Amino acid sequence: MPDKLSAIVLAGNGANCERETAHGCRIGGFHQVDIVTVWELVDGEVDLGGYDLLCLAGGFLDGDDLGSAKAQANRLRYSRIRTSNEPVIDAFLRFIADGKLVLGICNGFQLMVKLGLLPGFDGEYTTQVVTLTHNDSGRFEDRWVWLRANRQTPCVFTRGMDTAYFPVRHGEGKFVAKEKDVLTRLKGNNQVVFHYMDPSSGSPTISYPDNPNGSQHAIAGICDPSGRVFGMMPHPEAYLHRTNHPRWTREELPEEGMGVRLFINAFEYLNSRT
Repeated sequence: MPDKLSAIVLAGNGANCERETAHGCRIGGFHQVDIVTVWELVDGEVDLGGYDLLCLAGGFLDGDDLGSAKAQANRLRYSRIRTSNEPVIDAFLRFIADGKLVLGICNGFQLMVKLGLLPGFDGEYTTQVVTLTHNDSGRFEDRWVWLRANRQTPCVFTRGMDTAYFPVRHGEGKFVAKEKDVLTRLKGNNQVVFHYMDPSSGSPTISYPDNPNGSQHAIAGICDPSGRVFGMMPHPEAYLHRTNHPRWTREELPEEGMGVRLFINAFEYLNSRT
């Protein structure tokens, strides 16, 4: 087992959830958690390979210019690390190939799909085949939603989870696939990790507001075929303690918020590797 597990949380250029995400990593058990700006990565001041978990935090990268996370995707795809002249995207691909974990939340999920890291069919992590676009409501959605977890998914982050209750905070959260067969493959591979759920029936829903953005097939989060690369629109890092819950003064709740489980699962998976 590894003596020390570390997590890196990418920040800067409009990310605004890096501290909560880093706190989730610490609660989950990671021994070292560093918040690093994208420019430190590009300048070669930080070696991505020295970490076990990469978290792409939520926020509004580059003010959502060109569309959510598109400017950051272009930056990472076409920039080179100044100290080695290696393309930044190659460092990401090597990180995945080394069997490590990647978690993208909200804007981080948007970044992952626009880089092509998800859905990662057939080991292809550079071609975009899905996107996250403007909500059907035509406005920014800030509300708590119920999620149904897929127990058949290979996703290591959601092991043991059936449902979750997290907030969404986005204007471009509608999951759309370019081709119908992409949705078929996602479903067939059990790569759909979370669905937006109707809490009265417990079933996935496309109805507003339980599905806050109109996502196809009620998709709230997907993983790659290995289950190690995972992105989701709702914010697990926003529910780490009972006092984060919107009704914490009116309901009996456990001290540990539901979001902690994802970070614990990540730590336990990495800790179990030989």
